[in-house]
Amino acid sequence: MSRAESWCVFRPGTSRWRSSPVRFLPTWSRVTPLAKPAEQTSLLAVRAVELMHQAGIPEDAIQLLPGTGATVGGALTSDPRVAGVCFTGSTATAQRIDKKMSENMAPDATLVAETGGLNAMIVDSTALPEQVVRDVLASSFQSAGQRCSALRMLYVQKDIADHLLEMLYGAMDELGIGDPWLLSTDVGPVIDETARKKIVDHCDKYEAKGRLTKKMAVPEKGNFVSPAVISVSGIEELEEEIFGPVLHVATFAAKDLDKVVDDVNAKGYGLTFGVHSRVDRRVDRIASRIKVGNTYVNRNQIGAIVGSQPFGGEGLSGTGPKAGGPQYVRRFLKSETVERPADASAKMVDIKKLEGLIGKVADVKAPAPEPRIEAMKPIFGDVPVPLDAHAEELPGPTGELNRLSNHARGVVLCLGPDKETALEQAATALSQGNKVVVVAPGTQDVVERAAKAGLPIVGVDGLLEPDALAQARGFQAAVSCAEPSLLKEYRQALATREGALLPLITEHKLDQRFVIERHLCVDTTAAGGNASLIAASE
Repeated sequence: MSRAESWCVFRPGTSRWRSSPVRFLPTWSRVTPLAKPAEQTSLLAVRAVELMHQAGIPEDAIQLLPGTGATVGGALTSDPRVAGVCFTGSTATAQRIDKKMSENMAPDATLVAETGGLNAMIVDSTALPEQVVRDVLASSFQSAGQRCSALRMLYVQKDIADHLLEMLYGAMDELGIGDPWLLSTDVGPVIDETARKKIVDHCDKYEAKGRLTKKMAVPEKGNFVSPAVISVSGIEELEEEIFGPVLHVATFAAKDLDKVVDDVNAKGYGLTFGVHSRVDRRVDRIASRIKVGNTYVNRNQIGAIVGSQPFGGEGLSGTGPKAGGPQYVRRFLKSETVERPADASAKMVDIKKLEGLIGKVADVKAPAPEPRIEAMKPIFGDVPVPLDAHAEELPGPTGELNRLSNHARGVVLCLGPDKETALEQAATALSQGNKVVVVAPGTQDVVERAAKAGLPIVGVDGLLEPDALAQARGFQAAVSCAEPSLLKEYRQALATREGALLPLITEHKLDQRFVIERHLCVDTTAAGGNASLIAASE
């Protein structure tokens, strides 16, 4: 594997108690976390659990299960007694876990996955070179590049590329490579020989093409890898995350800035992203278009702080919610859910019909929060407050802005299976800015009224064939209140898909499940020079 992978699963206990009086929080079961660390980090995990116990956490409140993913991990994710899984590692492993869970656990079992990314940074011609070099060194090479948030793909505007890279190479020559215990060391070894070989093979491939533009001498003993810079045409060349101190660099013309953002989005990963620019309007434009969980402006893009920078990605980079954010703990509670039988006589809707509906709604623009809710009230009555209406300013040090915002998932399939729950699902999804496809008996008249009111919704009477969820494209979530047998078929179909892990939402009135979180962090002190003159020349 390319990176160390850790797991935490939750096994329900037998006692039950009443939770605090928060909306949609019913009774819930006590669970015991079962921690399965990456096998390369077992000793650290043992010490961490010892410290937890010394701090007063009861011994039966957390259990440590060291071992390989193939043995311990496989057994855990195949056990129907497990209520949910938290996983950090590769996208491919997360997909395998999801499939195992769909086959063996309850269809609404929780999966929270953080799966890394092809993290990019854009540097324009107004950036301060010294700040850029400082932040690139930290983001790419600190911890030997073994951070899920580490910088992998650097885009530099052509006008400044030669000078900036010359400065970067010079700064790399000052990096100390060696024993991490020594204060003089900047870059230590990678985690094991398997990881070292994969990184070295990657660099050797580009060196044979004459595109390895910088490498350094490393100690002969140990799993050391040279910090390296590789020249590429763009992020489209990167086939997977290289989990080590390897920086890929491409240049771009100023007129192609939007294309660069589009190329980054097109890869499907969405964990961290960096921008270095002193033009506020340009920063705002990039930040509003990039689809990542954490965006950093004029600073490095590693080291998120709990409470200030809730951390987590989207798309191929994870499921959300953000660790350290307001929705995280809530994800481990179970809301009130309802189960409704499907009408056996209902018409079955196949993939062709589903994709036609998705195509009709995909290009419909969702109204802004206030007019959206006004349009919904005559049709759906009271609906949840839009979480995307306001961004939340989070605390942080002087000179740093931290802003957390919520965004619609995209196209949500509301699958009923009856009229009442389908319309409740649609109301929650629409209230959060999503586009909605309703597939449930008896809903057509309400769907048509909502569409005429300007809401992004289409639908058809019937029940969706589970196989359609395995193949259909263009949706980002499905929600259903069906009985467990049908829910299981839906979950299994979703788990067979390639690409991003798509949720099957059963808490159909819980607004949080219908949004994704994004965080923006700005070093407001990193201006330098007369930035107002630069902005005036735009």
